[in-house]
Amino acid sequence: MSNSQQQTYELYRRQPAFEPPTDLHTAQTPAYGVYAAPADYTDVSRQDTYRPAYETREPSAAMFPRQQTRGVRRQAPLVAQDLPGVGRAARRRRGRGVERSDGSVRRLLPQALVVAFLAGGTTAFVAKDKAVELTVDGNPRTLHTFADDVDELLAQQGVRVGPHDVVAPAPDTALSGGGEVAVHYGRPLRVTIDGQRHEVWTTALTVEEALRQLGVRAEGAYMSVARSQRIGRAGLALDVRTERAVTVLADGRARTVRTNAATVRDVVRAAGVSLRGEDTTSVPGDSFPRDGQTVTVLRVTGARLVREEAIPFKVERREDPTLFKGTEVVEEVGQPGLRRATYALRTVNGVRQRPRKEGSEVVRRPRTQIVKVGTKPLPTSVSGAEGLNWHGLAACESGGRPNAVDPSGTYGGLYQFDTRTWHSLGGSGRPQDASAAEQTLRAKKLYVRRGSTPWPHCGARLHG
Repeated sequence: MSNSQQQTYELYRRQPAFEPPTDLHTAQTPAYGVYAAPADYTDVSRQDTYRPAYETREPSAAMFPRQQTRGVRRQAPLVAQDLPGVGRAARRRRGRGVERSDGSVRRLLPQALVVAFLAGGTTAFVAKDKAVELTVDGNPRTLHTFADDVDELLAQQGVRVGPHDVVAPAPDTALSGGGEVAVHYGRPLRVTIDGQRHEVWTTALTVEEALRQLGVRAEGAYMSVARSQRIGRAGLALDVRTERAVTVLADGRARTVRTNAATVRDVVRAAGVSLRGEDTTSVPGDSFPRDGQTVTVLRVTGARLVREEAIPFKVERREDPTLFKGTEVVEEVGQPGLRRATYALRTVNGVRQRPRKEGSEVVRRPRTQIVKVGTKPLPTSVSGAEGLNWHGLAACESGGRPNAVDPSGTYGGLYQFDTRTWHSLGGSGRPQDASAAEQTLRAKKLYVRRGSTPWPHCGARLHG
């Protein structure tokens, strides 16, 4: 409809005598030029008060020189002759020769023009009108519109769509009479399927329709809400566990069950297998069972074993300037500690497993061993004992071994000192623990004191 036709239509709609019908698209179009005054106009108190602006004052000669001299009576025949189909009343008035007053003619002229414009624009008005069925989220309604395409129709109806909404046909599709337009709003769906969480958008109106769109098999599945639950515009959270086939091996027998259980422990229970004592499964009991998975039940029997273990002691070496170099004396003997450890002995399906240490406690702490290490330089010689065959004496007494000890444990070292004699010569600890040089030094001192008497069998070797 053009702008002029739209303005004419608005003028027509405001005229009291031409009240438009309720439905403009189904109302009958009046014949060109026909005008029937309503009954209300017979009431003097409700007569038309409209008066054109040019009736408020006499026309000016400067503005309309010819019309003022000729008068406006010549307008009346113009209205009757130039508007064909005005009606029988108009022809009767013309036959009788009765002339309307200037005011009546001027009131009739604008209304007649409205009728003429409407008669000419009705065809274009009806041609632009289209009956369309608009369905929004499954709710259909039929409406009439002048929109050219789907996008314009949705804008007129206040239907807003977003990136997750579906419009069919596309928004830029041209509209035609009898067409259908469907709008499906997108809804956020937070769905957990077999332990895996997904966040998707769906145009489905129910849970069952949404699962069908997602390709989820609903037969035998567990769902946190009913399948018929409607999904609002705000979305829905849904937990789905599909039916799966799981095999349970227990006590030499295989059992295959179809289940929608949430944990392996529930699957084992559904297979009719009971766990007792320390029994367990090959996979964690609280894990999610997968389709085609095999779960082995482990029959466990066990006991506890307590063992006492020695804790090695440490050795601390301390320098002693009173001892000759190469001499070490144990000042404080070390002592091992004691630890009590607990082990688990397990037998799984009849097979004994390696002991597993569960814990330990210290019963006695170890005692550190203190060793004195000599730093005093050895003397180079002993007066009165040099030049003797000390090597031959040592070979005869101990076979030349500094750590040699006789079978009785009384004598030790190269020269088989007893402990009392060793200490009297200035030695510390045991003679067999001292260096060979220190043992030779002590033997020379002993020779100076007592000669070869301390070695009754081998003393002759000193001079041989």
